[in-house]
Amino acid sequence: MLAYIIRVFYFVENSNDMNILNRVKGIITQPKQEWNVVAGETTTLSGVITAYVIPLAIIGSLAAFIGYGFMGKNVVLYRMSGIAWGINMAVVHFISVIVTVIISTFIVDMLATSFGSEKNMNRSVQLVAYSYTPFLIGAFLSVIPALAIIGSLFGLYGIYLWYLGLGPLKNTPEDKKAAYLIVSIIVLIVVFFIISAIISSIMFAILGLGMYGGMGGSINFS
Repeated sequence: MLAYIIRVFYFVENSNDMNILNRVKGIITQPKQEWNVVAGETTTLSGVITAYVIPLAIIGSLAAFIGYGFMGKNVVLYRMSGIAWGINMAVVHFISVIVTVIISTFIVDMLATSFGSEKNMNRSVQLVAYSYTPFLIGAFLSVIPALAIIGSLFGLYGIYLWYLGLGPLKNTPEDKKAAYLIVSIIVLIVVFFIISAIISSIMFAILGLGMYGGMGGSINFS
């Protein structure tokens, strides 16, 4: 476990020019100040995805692979365990995160003018991606599948981060923030679950997963 954690932080620290650890720390511990820093940065949709979202998604996927591939989790009548389950959870997490951020960015930007906000794709991806940080960090807990649900709850803090970021990044009027936030979060959640369901179905078919486990999976009636 210790070796895994060391590799995680080494990878994040050295994955690209942006110091991801500082961004994660700033956005979580000092969000108001960090959003102002973000507002002063020049970036692109592809830049944020490749420099921030993908590295964190990879680590979450690695955690899922290790957790479900080697430790597993009991779910009702069967056990989610084995290499196939590890691959499934890793791929679903990675693709769902990337696609969700991209699609949500386009929708959030498209809705901007409806809430008196600035229509700017680059600002929109910053808002979506950095507000997504608690969820991405929480995914690390998938290395112990029983704690995965707790990691998902980290995402709730992202709602607060999103609210704080609307002013600096999207110039959203104070009286429009709540409505824009609610609509945006609903979009994010719906997109994530739809994408996850689609990818899961594809992976289940490829790996032969299901009630009887498939390749490397197992069933544990109790």
